[in-house]
Amino acid sequence: MALALQICSYLVGIPLELLAIAAILRSGGYRRFPLVFAWVIGDFLTTAVEMPSNLAYLYTKRVDAQHWLVNYYWVDEAIMQILVFAVVIGLIFMATTDLPQRRLLRAALIAFAVLFAGVSFLIHFDRQLNMGAWLTPWNRDLNVCSAILDLALWALLLTSKKKDHRLLLLSGALGIQFTGQAIGASLRQLAIAARSRPLVNLGNTVVVLTYLLLLYIWWQAFRTPRELPSVERRADG
Repeated sequence: MALALQICSYLVGIPLELLAIAAILRSGGYRRFPLVFAWVIGDFLTTAVEMPSNLAYLYTKRVDAQHWLVNYYWVDEAIMQILVFAVVIGLIFMATTDLPQRRLLRAALIAFAVLFAGVSFLIHFDRQLNMGAWLTPWNRDLNVCSAILDLALWALLLTSKKKDHRLLLLSGALGIQFTGQAIGASLRQLAIAARSRPLVNLGNTVVVLTYLLLLYIWWQAFRTPRELPSVERRADG
């Protein structure tokens, strides 16, 4: 089950990553959304780095393959977690450009994110446990924090007089992924306590599906729409 899910994730996810990168380049979106572009590039590179050891471990269950996979996975997770925090904060900065109290609001949201991450780390960190045992709940909490920030971003965008549909799509896709990752991490924690393989598979499936949905929505957000003739032009014709 785990091997099949991972292969499906690669078969669908890698083309979506490349399509999103191409769409951002074609539309010039990397100029306005450099952090989003950096996240997609980072996602593609970390996928390429993890894929050989991941498939080798899932297929052979060899200890050396597991060792390399664990090392790559947690380093990549740290990099991508920093990038996704930067993306959310960057989008919040864009959404608050026209607000008179933007400096105070930005400072409050950044302070909340840093404090939340720090307190969660102190709660879960335990040297006596293996890295995955305490990093999994910490990552879950970071995803919850990111989801809260994304909700704040959505509230700012929906109450804004000028509706930025691309920004709405980007933040909406992030919210979907954050929710999926939080649910997946919670299911994995339950699986550890109950020693349930089906719960692990369910948690992994939720994470993969929401991740693929994020890539699809971001690809669609940056696709350059075809120019359609206006009503006035058709009437003149």
